[in-house]
Amino acid sequence: MNEIPKKMRGVYLKGHGDFDMLELRDDIPVPNPGPNEVLIKVGAAAINNTDINTRKAWYSKGESDSDDASWSGDSIKFPRIQGADVCGQIVSVGKQVSNQRLNERVLVEPCLTEVDGVSLKQAWYFGSECDGGFAEYTVVASKHAYAIKSEFSDVELASFPCSYSTAENMLTRAKVSAGERVLITGASGGVGSAAIQLAKARGAKVIGITGPEKADKVLNIGADEVLMRSDSVVGKLGENSIDVVIDLVGGKQWPELLDVLKHFGRYAVAGAIGDPHVKLDIRTLYLKDLSLFGCTVLEECVFSNLIKHIENRNIAPLVSATYPIEEIVKAQQAFLEKKHIGKIVITINSNC
Repeated sequence: MNEIPKKMRGVYLKGHGDFDMLELRDDIPVPNPGPNEVLIKVGAAAINNTDINTRKAWYSKGESDSDDASWSGDSIKFPRIQGADVCGQIVSVGKQVSNQRLNERVLVEPCLTEVDGVSLKQAWYFGSECDGGFAEYTVVASKHAYAIKSEFSDVELASFPCSYSTAENMLTRAKVSAGERVLITGASGGVGSAAIQLAKARGAKVIGITGPEKADKVLNIGADEVLMRSDSVVGKLGENSIDVVIDLVGGKQWPELLDVLKHFGRYAVAGAIGDPHVKLDIRTLYLKDLSLFGCTVLEECVFSNLIKHIENRNIAPLVSATYPIEEIVKAQQAFLEKKHIGKIVITINSNC
């Protein structure tokens, strides 16, 4: 194995703002793993909405205050290395981690409940409250580095952790089961396309909402039916016709998402790219005995279940494009154009 260098190449997020807040450096200190941590040589890391939202201080609930501008509501310490989706190889371990973990190929569980042996009262997100994978090396608690045996490339595997674990978590929280009708908003995005595959793996019937230019691709992913974003959901599906809504959009259409739910229906949300502010008629909520789930922190079983799905090829990677780390701005620009299906992935170590 090659000797671990003292410095590494990576991208610093210097503060909240535009693309000029992203700085490519080649003098970033390589982190040392703590007693319960592993050092990972990063092969690839995918882009997520969280990367954009954190940079823009989108999470802040104040007009100009960015002290709460992270998904957890805590302030971000700069400079920060982002990147929640990581596939790589363990090249060094802490004192309390078995040497047998060396050389393992791993995926990082992005929702962290432990940082170097300390249990967190509130979960952190990899690349948000701590440094992530947009660099040649990264560290994480050993329990969050999951060994994986797969013929997929590092780029393909890096498309899974964040989006697919988020989707599986939503389906788990909403208790989606075989035969149920599931409506998924933002069906062409990373989480939406993952939710389609994972819901189908559970035996559910899936209806995806997307734009007309992506309808055929959403059907090819596995959706049984597609609605356009401009459609009236109630007009197309009828009231009380859906068992579960998986929502990643929010926005003006939101009240209809509750209208189409059956009595005792379940609604799960993990995104608000349409608009975080929605209109709720509380009568709809209580008269239909609906259950609403906000989904961020992963259930304990979710990531291990995801690893099994990947190894058993129950799901397939959806990689739209790859960019070298030097072109992270171009990658984020392409991400923001929303013309892609699945994930945009950054390649880090070309020999991985």
